[in-house]
Amino acid sequence: MSKQAEVAAPIRRSEARERLLATASRLFYSEGIRGVGVDRVMVEADVARGTFYRHFDGKDDLVRAYLETTDQQIRKRVSAAEKEIPSPAGFLMAVAHGIGDEVCGTGFRGCPFINAAAEYPDPESMVHQAVLAHRFWFREVLRNAFQLLGAAAPEQSADSMVALRDGAMVAGYLGSGQTASSVLAHGAAVLVAAA
Repeated sequence: MSKQAEVAAPIRRSEARERLLATASRLFYSEGIRGVGVDRVMVEADVARGTFYRHFDGKDDLVRAYLETTDQQIRKRVSAAEKEIPSPAGFLMAVAHGIGDEVCGTGFRGCPFINAAAEYPDPESMVHQAVLAHRFWFREVLRNAFQLLGAAAPEQSADSMVALRDGAMVAGYLGSGQTASSVLAHGAAVLVAAA
């Protein structure tokens, strides 16, 4: 999947690192990644430059960490839903409704992964690779659920649902979140019924 199969250095956890990540996440999501410099992140997180560079190699490394943190939060929610909802059809619809709720949420500014990919188009960059890793994982979760559901073409069903999700994320930001949510739920229901 990527050239980054190298073993990553252990992550140094600290209160300062968590403040940097929380501040960067808020700013990157609300204002865009390219529009926010690391100096601003350091000031708002109340972290000195030396401390920043003890935790991150630079801005791209901070952006990668922001996306990986977002990815882990999503994985936890999806994993909890998988455990709570044993029916593959119910799980797939819960995913669609969960995304729909996000699209309708206050402060929604689109998908953080799509936004990051637009700002980091080089497929070899660490940021773009973090986006691809998240998308690969999400597609596999859906493919597995469609396979358990008995879909004739679980890969195609998963790809269709990913496309529906992407469309809902963009449409929800540019237009009506409620409409985007409804269209996503309808599309997911059609895919589940066709399985």
